Amino acid sequence: MKFPASPWQTVGPFFSIGMESRYVSDVAGPNATGQRVTISGRVFDGDEAPISDAVLEIWQANAHGKYAHPDDTQNKPLDPNFLGHGRIPTDADGRFEFSTIKPGPVTLPNRGSQAPHLSISLMMRGLLRRLTTRIYFPDEPLNASDLILQLVKPARRKTLILVPDARRSAHFLWDIHMQGAAETVFFDF
Repeated sequence: MKFPASPWQTVGPFFSIGMESRYVSDVAGPNATGQRVTISGRVFDGDEAPISDAVLEIWQANAHGKYAHPDDTQNKPLDPNFLGHGRIPTDADGRFEFSTIKPGPVTLPNRGSQAPHLSISLMMRGLLRRLTTRIYFPDEPLNASDLILQLVKPARRKTLILVPDARRSAHFLWDIHMQGAAETVFFDF
């Protein structure tokens, strides 16, 4: 017998108890091949207040465009030092930061390549299901032909594009807005 969750049964702050030991803020691993980058930002609710108990989960391909997963059968090299996933919490001000490498383009069978991107899942109190989105690198030529990015209306794509931090080299900024005029695009995968 199944007992479906009723509307008041939402995920609360307690979910971090089982996840804290699995937080990983270096998605690529310290010795992974590729261009090192740092990505930081904040998570905001519909009133632009920071969300202090969100957890971001990151998945990405390595610098060659291959995932560290047995289902990725592309004929591309694996990097033994590449982790490919991470999980980080937001702090009391809704801030997060993680380091990684810029992923390579992922080849699609008979469809060209996806632009370098990171897949992001977001979990927090009040959500019964995780939200999924992507982030892309600015000035990336493959952004213009990426099949997923092209599904997003041009005016909304900026919510998925990293912003270079003028103060720090190889550092990008990206905020997540749950609602409102700057709402981040989320996908229903």
